Amino acid sequence: MGTINAAIVALAKAFSDRGITDGVQVNSVLPGPVMTGRRRSYLEHWAPLHDMTVEEATAKFPQDAGIARYGEPDEIAELMAFLVSPGARWLTGSALRMDGGEVKSV
Repeated sequence: MGTINAAIVALAKAFSDRGITDGVQVNSVLPGPVMTGRRRSYLEHWAPLHDMTVEEATAKFPQDAGIARYGEPDEIAELMAFLVSPGARWLTGSALRMDGGEVKSV
């Protein structure tokens, strides 16, 4: 996890402490490599710098990251929908990583 992400998680944890008192849920979502326009743009710039086609670069990352595939924006949206649903009303102060197994943790 990068420094910025660690800071965001720490800030969310601090807010969640206050949220318990105020009755507000605060959670963090840490998406892994999701195939968005931003990722496509990154791959289009990264590939030629590494003597690869965009297709090769697109295929290389999941292999190097040890995942089966990129995530899809809808998958992250479904997690977010759960977080605001009644089913998650007791969930607060959590950092939820959705990355296809890129970061191994239990």
